[in-house]
Amino acid sequence: MIIFSYIHMENRTMEIEQIKNSILEIRGMKVILDFELAKMYQVETKYLKRTVRNNLKRFPSDFMFELIFEEWNNLRCKFSTSKNTGGIRYLPFAFTNWRET
Repeated sequence: MIIFSYIHMENRTMEIEQIKNSILEIRGMKVILDFELAKMYQVETKYLKRTVRNNLKRFPSDFMFELIFEEWNNLRCKFSTSKNTGGIRYLPFAFTNWRET
């Protein structure tokens, strides 16, 4: 039982670190990009984006925003995303920490 508790605590610590490492500051707000959020929820990014788009009325207006090309271009080197191979087809959504007070 002690070993299980230790492993569970280790996994929880890794999850918290993953979340902390995923938080970026864009437009003066703390955000998590759609592909990082999708990874956390273990879904494909396209399904996360589709679900959000289909349910926009359920979220506050400042819940998220789509990055502009210049913002994404500035972040690309952080993620080592290549222009020509792989990468993303659409600009990412940035989900804000709108519940923070």
